[in-house]
Amino acid sequence: MLRIHFADADLGRTRVATRPDPLWEIAASLHRLQSRKGGWAFAGWSRMARQQLREKGLERRVREVLLRLYPRAEYFPDFLTPSNALHGFEAGVESILATPPQRILQEVARLDRTVGAPAWVGRLAEPAMRRELVDLLRAYHEAVVVPYEDEVHAKLEAERAARCRGILDGGVEGMLTTLGPMMRWRPPVLEVSYPTQAPDRDLYLRGRGLTLVPSYFNWAEPVAFADPQLPPVLWYSMLHEPPAEGGDGAGKPLTALLGRARAIALYATSAGATTGEIARAAGVSASSASRHATALRDAGLITTVRQGPAVLHTLTPVGAAMLRAAVRGAGPGLA
Repeated sequence: MLRIHFADADLGRTRVATRPDPLWEIAASLHRLQSRKGGWAFAGWSRMARQQLREKGLERRVREVLLRLYPRAEYFPDFLTPSNALHGFEAGVESILATPPQRILQEVARLDRTVGAPAWVGRLAEPAMRRELVDLLRAYHEAVVVPYEDEVHAKLEAERAARCRGILDGGVEGMLTTLGPMMRWRPPVLEVSYPTQAPDRDLYLRGRGLTLVPSYFNWAEPVAFADPQLPPVLWYSMLHEPPAEGGDGAGKPLTALLGRARAIALYATSAGATTGEIARAAGVSASSASRHATALRDAGLITTVRQGPAVLHTLTPVGAAMLRAAVRGAGPGLA
C-alpha cells in the first residue's frame, strides 16, 4: 500500500497529464512482456511486439539489457523514467543522459540489492553507455510503442474527460474519488494498491501537488518514484474493456460471471459513465444499456445519480472491490 498524504495546497496543484509518458510506457510495456497478468487485454499488442522485435533484430538486446533494467519487481531505477518525459520522448532521454553518475550508481546498487543486477549495469554511470541505452530505448519505442500511439492518445483523452467530470462535480477531491479501482480517496490520504511485493510506504506531498499520469501499458500496478524527493508523480493504469466474444479474452472470469455487456458496463462506470456511454462501450442500444445498468445497480455494484437530462453511473464500494479483484487476478495471456 502506498499512502499519499495531501495538504490543502496540494489539491490545487494536482493535475492529470496532458499527454502519455513515453518512457513510462516503455517501462510498462516491458513489464507486459514479463507477465501473464492482463494478457487478454494485450494479446494483440504482444503478438505484434514479439514479431517486430524479431524482425528488427532487437530480441536479444531487449532480453539481455532492457528486461534486466526494468524488472517487474518492487523496484527499478527512477532515473529511467524521468518526469521530464511528460514533455516528450526526446526530453525524457535527455534527462537520462544528464543524470548525475552518483545518482545512477546509488539506484543501480538498490536494484542489485532488490532483485540482482548484472555487473555491466554499473557502467551506465558512463556517458557512452547511457547513449547506447538511449539508442536501444529509441529503437524499442519505435518498434512496439509508436504503432499503438493513436490508441494510447485516444484512451488518454477519454481518461482526462472522465477525470474532468469528477472535478466539475466535486472539485479535485471529487476527481480523486473516481480513480478506482486501484486507488481509494480517504481524505486527506489517497490509498494506492501497490505491487504486492513492495513494502507499505507513505509519500508526503508537502505542497508540491501530484501529477497523475494515466498509462496504457500499466496493468493494475500504480507506481510512484521510489525517491520521495523527486517530483510527485503517480502512473496508473487505464482500464481495458473485455474483448469481443470469441476473442483473446473469451472466458475471462468477470465476463463469464456477468456476461460481456455487463462486464464492459462495470468497467465503464469505474470512471463514471452515462447510459449512452455504456451503450457505446458495449455496442448495445440505449435501452439495453439501461437494463444492464439497472441489473448492476440492483446487485449493489453501481449507483446512479441524475445530472440534468442524463444520469451518471459510478461504482459502489462493492463494485469497486469486484473490479479491483478482477484486474488483479486477470487470467493468463500471451505475455
